[in-house]
Amino acid sequence: MSWLRKSLMLLAVALVAAPIGCAFPGPFTPIPVQPWTSEKIENQYLHKNDFRTPIMPPIREGFPPPLCEDEPSVREVLRAMPSMTRGVPYVIEEFRDDVRVAFERIVDKIDPPRFFPLIGPAQLHHCHWKCTVYFTETIQSDYPFPVKLKKRRVEVMYIDKDHLHQYVGPDVDVQRSITKEHTGY
Repeated sequence: MSWLRKSLMLLAVALVAAPIGCAFPGPFTPIPVQPWTSEKIENQYLHKNDFRTPIMPPIREGFPPPLCEDEPSVREVLRAMPSMTRGVPYVIEEFRDDVRVAFERIVDKIDPPRFFPLIGPAQLHHCHWKCTVYFTETIQSDYPFPVKLKKRRVEVMYIDKDHLHQYVGPDVDVQRSITKEHTGY
């Protein structure tokens, strides 16, 4: 009987202290969360294909080899850039304005076929891009006295957009069927 009495007493203390939030945090006690936590979670779950290698249909015999024509998007380049310093609003803040990106293809080559685990025989197509980012960096502070510094900046990012081409051998019929399976035509 004494354990039941102790349990009820602890439950009563917890119920009384829960709305106050002093000893035992209740279900309605707010938990402080930093504002950049949501940005980290979004980057982790929304952009998970940035670092995955796509598998393309085989390269057909008698046709010119494919070229790296799909340059990285501006969003990919901006996500690859070093992050800005986390500032305190109205005390110190950093901004990037007037962002322009120039793309330059550096490498476009296809390796001979080899075996890749979980994929099978494939050819690795190397596509390396040099992305030059031109922007205006603005550092602003409003406290204790207003200051605004603007400086033109240039950052160079190297991005790899490698992908795999399945290798099925020199048989033309098998190449057509695999291409039709991948592309639908």
